[in-house]
Parts: sequence; structure tokens; C-alpha cells
Amino acid sequence: MSDYPLLKLGNLSKPATVFIEKISDAVGGIFKPYHIVRVAKAEAEAEQIRTESQIQISDLHRRAMHRFLEEEAKKQSNIESITQQAIPLLDKDSSPEQVDNDWITNFFDKCRIISDEEMQRLWSGMLAGEANSPGAFSRRTVNLLSDLDKADAELFTRLCGFAWMSVNAVPLVFDVQDEIYNRYGINFVSLSHLESLGLIQFDNLSGFQRLGLPKKFHVFYYGKTVELTMPKEADNNFDLGKVLLTKAGRELAPICSSQPIEGFFDFVYNKWAKQSYVSKNETEHT
Repeated sequence: MSDYPLLKLGNLSKPATVFIEKISDAVGGIFKPYHIVRVAKAEAEAEQIRTESQIQISDLHRRAMHRFLEEEAKKQSNIESITQQAIPLLDKDSSPEQVDNDWITNFFDKCRIISDEEMQRLWSGMLAGEANSPGAFSRRTVNLLSDLDKADAELFTRLCGFAWMSVNAVPLVFDVQDEIYNRYGINFVSLSHLESLGLIQFDNLSGFQRLGLPKKFHVFYYGKTVELTMPKEADNNFDLGKVLLTKAGRELAPICSSQPIEGFFDFVYNKWAKQSYVSKNETEHT
């Protein structure tokens, strides 16, 4: 029984218990003692069939059955690992009971083949995020994540390291030929690839702007806050660079574990100082 990680969790909080019960109900009984159905049960049933001679099993059948059980065991292990990693990420006021059953079914149908540890962390973040805020991740985003390979996910994570937050997270890519982006693999080709995956919009010619902004507003970069001062009292336009996150990109950005890019805060701040959006003499940023 020690092979099953969910049995090692000990006493669970109420949100975690509801979380596991919700998953079990939606997927048709995945977990024990929280209604888990083990791969061992399937193996025992297969053995019973053989013992009772209900079918004539050839060596080919046996090999097929062995392969099936091995594949299902791997999928079960992936499911349990992702679920286990999601539990510590649950908020105390999470609402797993409100997550749509079809969403859960689709989620586990897609994630059960994911065995890479880093990709599993991404999936567990999505699962916990949906339990914490039902509706946070669309089914389309779940399906998009299932199509990403590890290199795609790592590239997207690096891009999110350039993202500043205002209303939404926006990767501030002003010039795709600049060394600070190229150092992290962010260039015309990689951005075009992320666009083809449905994670970003990329316009290398005219770029994007926010319109109708007030005289002053705040933007944030990994805990640092900057107040920007626009030239007009109202109805200002503000350059956002060449990249915007799509809806799926915005949903995935908070769970991709991106890190701030060394030197990027000063890089952007100095650009804004040249445009008189911030004080050139300011040396401390909160």
C-alpha cells in the first residue's frame, strides 16, 4: 500500500478532502481510501478471468494484457502524483466542489500521460488553481497545455519573466533584436512559434498599445511598483511592445513559475525615463 502516494498524506484539511472526493466522483473512482480504484484491481480481475477460463488466452493476449496494465499503472501514477502536488496549493477557502465534472474528466484525460516532473508541476498548478477559483482555466487552455512539450513550456516561462503587471500581465518585448531578450531565447522565430501555439499575439511591425489611460497609474514587476506619469491629463496611449498574451496565455502565466529577468527592471525603467514617464533621478523603486 505504500506505493500509493495519496495514502501518505495523513490527515487532510477539509478543502483537500472535498478536493479528492470531487475528483473521485467526477472521474469515476480514481482514489482509495478516497474512492481510489487501483490498477491492482484491474489486474486481479484479469487474473480471475484467466482462472475461470472464460476466454482462451494466448501468449499474444498475455503480452497485450501485460502492456495494458503497465500503461495503466504509469497513467495512474501520473494522476496520483499530479493530484498529490496540487493539494498543498489549495487555498483554505478553495471551492473544489464547484469545479465542473466535465472539466475534471477532460483534465485527467489529458494529464494522465504526463510523467515529466516539471510538466507535472504545471498541471498540478492548474488543477489547484481551478479548485481555488472555479472557471479560472478554460477547457481550451487545458487542451492547449496538453499539446505543449517541455521545450515549449520552458520557452513560455522565460517569456513570462519579462511580463509586467497592470490590468493583465504583459511581456514587454520592445525590440526582438535586443540582446536582453535574445539571451533568453526570445526572438522573432521563438515568438512566432509561441503565437502558432496560441499562447501569444505577436506583431513585430506596429506592436500593441493600451488606450485611454489616466495621467498616472501603477505597474508592477515581481514585487516592485512603478508609478507612471503620462503627458496628458486623460486619454493617454501607452506602448506595450510587440507581444500580448492570449486568453490561454494569461491563464497559464500565473502557474508557470517564471522568475524575474536579471537587469530587466532597470532596462524598462530607463526606457520609460527617456520618455519622461518616470523620474530619471529616482534610484529607489518599491
